[in-house]
Amino acid sequence: MNDIHITDHDTGDRLRRSLGIGRRRFLGTCTAAAAGAIAAPVFGAAPVQAAPAAGLPAAGVPGRGKGHPLVPEDKRGIILYTVRDAIGRDPHSTHLPSGFRAVFAQLARFGYRQVEFAGYSQHPDAPGGADLGNVKGARLLRRWLDDHGLRARGNHGFIPPSWPLTKEDLDTFKRQLEIACILGMDHMGTGADPTDSSHKADWDVAADKWNTLGEIARRAGIKLYTHNHDAAYDFLLDRGPLDAQGRPTRSSGIRKLEYFLSVTDPGLVWLEMDIYWAHVAQYKFRTYTAPDGSTRTKIFDPAGLVARHNKRYPLFHAKDGVVNTTNGQGYDMVPFGTGDIDYTTFFSRVGHHHYHNPMVEQDNAPSDGDPARSLECARIGYRNLAALRRR
Repeated sequence: MNDIHITDHDTGDRLRRSLGIGRRRFLGTCTAAAAGAIAAPVFGAAPVQAAPAAGLPAAGVPGRGKGHPLVPEDKRGIILYTVRDAIGRDPHSTHLPSGFRAVFAQLARFGYRQVEFAGYSQHPDAPGGADLGNVKGARLLRRWLDDHGLRARGNHGFIPPSWPLTKEDLDTFKRQLEIACILGMDHMGTGADPTDSSHKADWDVAADKWNTLGEIARRAGIKLYTHNHDAAYDFLLDRGPLDAQGRPTRSSGIRKLEYFLSVTDPGLVWLEMDIYWAHVAQYKFRTYTAPDGSTRTKIFDPAGLVARHNKRYPLFHAKDGVVNTTNGQGYDMVPFGTGDIDYTTFFSRVGHHHYHNPMVEQDNAPSDGDPARSLECARIGYRNLAALRRR
């Protein structure tokens, strides 16, 4: 289990004071987070989750000590969805960091150098007002980012839902590209899959749309990316008997996102792997019905997919989980570096350490009962991301 007690008293005290919480409560929260990282069996024999060799760190435990960091300092980022409660709360109701400007300052103190936006809204009483998703607001955000040595790397924003494109959707998309350029982003994307269908014809339509949008983004100097959850790694229905609507009901064994990679232009469309959800997919989607009706097993290898299409994955979500075989997902989400996903092996296998941009994410970091928790989880995530070392 990764020990995440605060051992640097000066650093811990500075964090505690900046968050406005007592030392006992702060240490108690960190200890509770560490307690979630219990030992658990791994699923299958995919290389990402294979048992480590003797002398190497166990799954979920950052490689420590000497050696080059797996994630260079300037590549350590966080998606602001992790601390969305801090961005959205009323600064007049709390002494905790609130709103974009104060949260940027706190994240920079932790050591982060990159952020990924999840929209541009905050509490209306925070500096700049409620909606910064416009040219004036983007300039203000850019100034705050620059003040704290942070770089905006991407955003989960607007991707037109319609196809063919409507003029209204196209105009909105272009406005979002303008905001991205002001913020200095080189990527813009969405938190949704290209389509929620399992049928090849629908993925062909999605590919046409994304190639078109990717060309528009390219002209603005932006790389367009899609962020994916577990469903995108299920098997594509592209073979076998047709259903009543004339759609295939069986699979050749290719996964939906693998097919999307094959039919989109690598110079126009990029991807952001959420490593947690890719491991959920490894647990959930292990078999498919072949064209002859037989059931076949094919274990998903997240790092292997990235290695085969390495330059198409400029961004990652670095999210951790503890194995749980009772919840249907295979994992329970925990602070980064305190779970069972072997990030040392993952980042070692995909390589290109100065190309990829891992963003710490924890969907369940905000807590109604503990308003300081999301920032505490962000701090834990940074420390464990920085501790990863090359083997």
